[in-house]
Amino acid sequence: MTKVFIIHGSYGNPGENWFPWLKKELEGEGHNVFIPKFPTPADQSLDSWMNVLEPYFKEIDEDTIFVGHSLAPAFILSILEKINVKIKACFFVSGFLGLLGNEDFDKINKTFVTKDFDWNKIKENCAKFFMFHSDKDPYVPLEKAEELKEKLGAELIIIKNAGHFNTEAGYTQFEQLLEKIKQQL
Repeated sequence: MTKVFIIHGSYGNPGENWFPWLKKELEGEGHNVFIPKFPTPADQSLDSWMNVLEPYFKEIDEDTIFVGHSLAPAFILSILEKINVKIKACFFVSGFLGLLGNEDFDKINKTFVTKDFDWNKIKENCAKFFMFHSDKDPYVPLEKAEELKEKLGAELIIIKNAGHFNTEAGYTQFEQLLEKIKQQL
């Protein structure tokens, strides 16, 4: 039985976008799915998010998959630096590192995306990385996905006109992501 952590991004919550749908689909196949709620935008920082995740660290093992949207991939990279186990896979949707040039996001994302990452430890602690990105994301340019792909040696899947893979872009379900996760279960 695989444990799947779905991590939301800035200004997000566990009940939005395709998260509840993905949770229901995976639980229907017998997997344990966790969608923690992180403080955002108030009190959003790498430290405050790590404090929320701390009780879940005992659940992370070699049968774990992380799924992250927007800011969440940068957070997951910090998790991979802390653990001492190689998980199955990470799935990053609209992920990025560095500032985006959007003051509302850059201010609360800074502690997550402008730090030095231990790329060797990150890659040692995750067997495979998969990324989904839109060719027309209004928040995260495709170049940000390309940079992250290179650092991780990830598979990058570009989906046309998918926006930020959120409800506004019509993403209350995400079949391509589910199928890719099923291949790793």
